[in-house]
Amino acid sequence: MTAVTGEIISFEEAIQKYDPVLGFEVHVELNTKTKMFSSAPNAFGDVPNTNVTPVDLGLPGVLPVVNGVAVESAIKIGLALNCSIAEKCYFARKNYFYPDTPKNFQTSQYEDPIAYDGSIDIELADGTVFTVEIERAHMEEDAGKLTHMGGSTGRIQGAEYSLVDYNRAGVPLIEIVTKPIEGAGARAPELAKAYVAVIREIVKNLGVSDARMERGNVRCDANVSLRPHGREQFGTRTETKNVNSLRAVEHAVRYEIQRHAAVLDTGTPILQETRHWHEDTRSTTSGRPKSDADDYRYFPEPDLVPVVTNEAWIAKLRAELPEPPAERRKRLQADWEYSDAEFRDVVNAGVMSSIEDTVAAGVSASVARKWWMGEISRRARLAELEPAELGVTPELIVELQGLIDAGRINDKLSRDVLDGVLAGEGTPTEVVEQRGLAVVSDDGPLLEAIDGALAAQPDVAEKIRGGKIQAVGAIVGGVMKATRGQADAGRVRELILQRLGVEG
Repeated sequence: MTAVTGEIISFEEAIQKYDPVLGFEVHVELNTKTKMFSSAPNAFGDVPNTNVTPVDLGLPGVLPVVNGVAVESAIKIGLALNCSIAEKCYFARKNYFYPDTPKNFQTSQYEDPIAYDGSIDIELADGTVFTVEIERAHMEEDAGKLTHMGGSTGRIQGAEYSLVDYNRAGVPLIEIVTKPIEGAGARAPELAKAYVAVIREIVKNLGVSDARMERGNVRCDANVSLRPHGREQFGTRTETKNVNSLRAVEHAVRYEIQRHAAVLDTGTPILQETRHWHEDTRSTTSGRPKSDADDYRYFPEPDLVPVVTNEAWIAKLRAELPEPPAERRKRLQADWEYSDAEFRDVVNAGVMSSIEDTVAAGVSASVARKWWMGEISRRARLAELEPAELGVTPELIVELQGLIDAGRINDKLSRDVLDGVLAGEGTPTEVVEQRGLAVVSDDGPLLEAIDGALAAQPDVAEKIRGGKIQAVGAIVGGVMKATRGQADAGRVRELILQRLGVEG
């Protein structure tokens, strides 16, 4: 009998019965200085509705102008994805009404994308490689941002009113669309996460996007359908919209596989629709019936001329490409002198770029790995975030490690300092001063604590006098407890041995 929990069945049972087919539409915001079709600044976090022009607001009589840098960025993305680049391509109007699109249409590309027919190899944790085929990468503009007020969920359902910020309207956007991905089976969620991670890595290394998922620079629409094993025809798909973290992409695909299977088991057809991902419940809810291309009434954009490329221009841009992801990983592993297992763990944790930036900021590769794979990853797991989403910067790690190297704090105290920094109390140095976290360097208080620890553990003291030097750790522990971790363990050990007249 099928074990249904709410609206889903177990993932293992779903995979046993059905074959998942995936598809991804990844939207990449470009980091150009200005917007796609206007001179308005392209900047994150500015005062709402200040980075707008009449073009962005769709006022009568305005004419758009294509951002040339955005076109070159689109070509670079296409080349990095091993795509063919169109000799001539056109913009089109995608017609729909929504409050964050004041023109009532989005300027996009339809029949003639700038890049098409590419592929990218995706390596999973155990070294298995999937080749994901790219159908197209096309240029378009982003919509504005709606903030729904008065409700408990931040969504439009239950909200009293909505605020709209058009600063994002018109920001250059590249949409990367895969062909259907078959054969992933039980590894579909893992492949989804790995694919988006590789796209993020590519666009960041190209320098065309800040690639900060928590800011929406990279967002994924994840398409999932199921079909019984042995059937060639695809099932009906759903599209989970605007998933903006690697962890969420993995969980959303997993959940939709389980939900689809539960629905199909009842004999009910899947509704082709968009879905909303809820991180708090790790579930999706229904959005709207999914439109087909005809519903958008695409037609050529009459106010923009075609984009025409040539071999010389493409060759110039190709020469500017950074090393491919696989070559970059080999180089970094060699430079950092990580073992295969260590480097694989770094890649799987999603901190390779963070470590690279931290090494460039001034610490060794081993120190950078210690921080990102240790304390930062631990905190990220507890918060159910990606490590890069915690707000820890390479400069912060460099300053923290500098305090440790200078003997002002130790590893234990550094965690308390990090707490203060993330709580907004200031820089690491300021937190050390404000919280009084500096290591005790005066031998007087240390000797007082040592005498107390020795008195509390006379049997241990006798063992040390008798030659069992390793027992000194118990006394060190007592001293560290008495000093709230603010003692230099090495100096404490020296003083204990001196106090007991033992050479260590």
